[in-house]
Amino acid sequence: METFVLITGAWHGGWSWRPVATKLRAAGHRVYTPTLPGLDLGDDPRGVTLTDCADAVVDLVEREDLTDVTLLGHSWGGFVLCGAAPRLAPRLRRTVFWSAFVPHDGESLMDAVPPHYADLFRAQAAASGEANTVSLPFEVWQGAFMQDASEDAQRAVFGLLAPQPMGTFTEAPNQKPFFDLDVPSSYVLSVDDIALPPGEYGWTRFPERLGVTAIEAPGSHEANFTRPGELADAFLKAVG
Repeated sequence: METFVLITGAWHGGWSWRPVATKLRAAGHRVYTPTLPGLDLGDDPRGVTLTDCADAVVDLVEREDLTDVTLLGHSWGGFVLCGAAPRLAPRLRRTVFWSAFVPHDGESLMDAVPPHYADLFRAQAAASGEANTVSLPFEVWQGAFMQDASEDAQRAVFGLLAPQPMGTFTEAPNQKPFFDLDVPSSYVLSVDDIALPPGEYGWTRFPERLGVTAIEAPGSHEANFTRPGELADAFLKAVG
């Protein structure tokens, strides 16, 4: 039996893992799906940072006294994983990144995304006023994140997304503790994921940073909704 702690991407809560978690639990595994600070119903997003999100993951693992944990991050959740993993090292079995960022030392998400995304996020945060949050436009979600679903499904999931605290995009973490870890890592890449464009800013740069070969899985950036069974299988392959 594996113990998974699944870390969401931006704008998502723990609810977004339900289709995959159901598959993993049916196969006999234990699965935790936290909703990170600022992203739950009624949360105040003002002032929430990347460190706050990493703290929440550490608190969960320690509170539940989990051991032999596979810590898995999706998309922006790779930043959270990298912040939490060094503090949980004795409790970890493996880290897994699914279409996720693996930041360089001192690199924020704003540094790691294409410039047009960074400009969009700054404009969104400015428009939100004191909230200082980023809301993903539906057209971007529809065309680049969940393009392998019907419009009804796209709108249903999009309606559940939360504004993302900008502080979680601008904080630039110290990555040296993560890369000094003696914990094995795997990378799962959804083959139809176009949330980042191919090339300089594409997903393929990140497995290289880990020194691993990506495990391919079908589906888009939101394969947790559109291809949950195959994604769960890829996660199990990643843990060996």
